[in-house]
Amino acid sequence: MLLMTQANLHLQARAALLETDPDAKIAAVGRLEGDWQAGRLEAEPVAVEAVPVPGRPPRPELVAPRDLARRRPNTPEGHAALIHALCHIEFNAINLALDAVYRFTDLPADFYTDWLRVAREEGAHFELLRTHLRGLGYDYGDFSAHNGLWEAAVETDHDPLIRMALVPRVLEARGLDVTPGIMAKLEGIGDKDAVAILRIIQRDEVGHVAIGTRWFRHLCTERNLVPESTFQSLLSASRQGRIRGPLDRDARLRAGFTEAELDYLEGTG
Repeated sequence: MLLMTQANLHLQARAALLETDPDAKIAAVGRLEGDWQAGRLEAEPVAVEAVPVPGRPPRPELVAPRDLARRRPNTPEGHAALIHALCHIEFNAINLALDAVYRFTDLPADFYTDWLRVAREEGAHFELLRTHLRGLGYDYGDFSAHNGLWEAAVETDHDPLIRMALVPRVLEARGLDVTPGIMAKLEGIGDKDAVAILRIIQRDEVGHVAIGTRWFRHLCTERNLVPESTFQSLLSASRQGRIRGPLDRDARLRAGFTEAELDYLEGTG
């Protein structure tokens, strides 16, 4: 376990980011948020180093998305693989939130408060899903996974405006669209406990995307940029490109998207 001894928020966020054990990482997030809220940490800018690989356990094996095994959720193994995939997303989301706190220095204190909250809530999601996965006879690491979320973090590590636009408002917002369908599949196989967990996650993720929207617009205002056209330009230039529907418009509106943005995403605006 990495020891966090310096009273600098960014350095301690980096230490938590590099922690490899999921339980220790989640515990570090709790201490970090508590120390920040209690005023025991300062957010003085520091020299930021590249983090090509965040702290993670030796398993799961990371493979290209095309190499992931396709499993039907109506089989025991496929059911567990689906929960494992969700678990992996939440683990990566902890690292993404910690990286935002570490990497982007000299921003308002509320930025760090927001992303520490996100890291804590993502950790809680991971624990709920991992406990459920263990109840199915498996554990985190038992299936292969891909590294797409962290690759997006590396690609946007040079600018907080681009990070806010393309990670919470694209990748995490996509989760708002697909989660209801996943819930329906799990409901169909009688996994009511997983459905209840995903209701919690969906509720919290609306808030996380809203945080991304808030800081994207804050940074646009600082740079005299128009948020809607800036978002469209960044999305068009990214590897994500145009987002495929259908969108959960209600969830995205609650997360801060405008009707015009949603029309653009759906190809009608």
